[in-house]
Amino acid sequence: MLNRKNKLLLLKLLSLFSVVRGYNILVIVIAQYLASIYILSPNLPLRKVVFDINLFLIVLASAMVIAGGYIINNFYDAEKDLINKPHKTMLDRLVSQRFKLSAYFILNFLSALVASYVSFKAVLFFSSYIFGIWFYSHKLKKVPFIGNFVSSTLAIAPFFVVFVYYRNFETVIFVHAMFLFLLILAREMIKDLENIAGDIAQNYKTIPIIFGEKVAKTLIGILILLTLIPSLLLILKFDVGYMYLYFIGCIFLLLLFLVLLFRSDSKRHYVLLHNILKLIIIAGVFSILLINLDVVLNRIL
Repeated sequence: MLNRKNKLLLLKLLSLFSVVRGYNILVIVIAQYLASIYILSPNLPLRKVVFDINLFLIVLASAMVIAGGYIINNFYDAEKDLINKPHKTMLDRLVSQRFKLSAYFILNFLSALVASYVSFKAVLFFSSYIFGIWFYSHKLKKVPFIGNFVSSTLAIAPFFVVFVYYRNFETVIFVHAMFLFLLILAREMIKDLENIAGDIAQNYKTIPIIFGEKVAKTLIGILILLTLIPSLLLILKFDVGYMYLYFIGCIFLLLLFLVLLFRSDSKRHYVLLHNILKLIIIAGVFSILLINLDVVLNRIL
């Protein structure tokens, strides 16, 4: 049995994990490695990619910057989240704001230090990434559409740095990136619909607040329709192995999403739509394995 002190410590660890969204970071780390193996360097031996120390340091630095980003975002959104996510916020508040800020600065310093072992260019990239996250959280988040666009750009930055590291400029990679970017942008705009109450209370100028929910839904619908273009290209034009099955599934899910979107009129509905897009993104990470299923089966068998 845990005593009171140990229970409090465990709750604080859970609180910190909630603040930095450790589950999201884990998915991003897995996605970076799978993208490196199956998309960015398909001709390199598996062992050479997995045990590449520079790739490991890039992924580690990315994880620390993202964790720091979640912390500073949580810091600026504390009052808004108390309205939009009361249960999560109560857990997050078990860790003091002072501790969160200390962790933020330590994580950012360590990420720059880790990046310095790769190259000076890596330090510049991660320093810019850190500044971009802070500037977004401090200023741009409250600017309609620009905030959504910058947030989506920052979300795919960890994949951009790996892409630059391997210097693979094939068209199929840009099509994959566009598919992911459009999904994330649509998801960011769904979150604005989901969080209207807190955004109004904190004077955020989001698209649903300024132009109304109908306009926001129309813009999201356009983004989803645009997402179908890279999906179809990846099915019909490029060799993505058995991952074409994932994109076929995505098309059906996105069409269902469109139907539900224009029937939605409450936070509960918007949470469901948010979760559909999250499911598509997470499923996409693990579907990367389908690009070369023979390699996976050979490793298992």
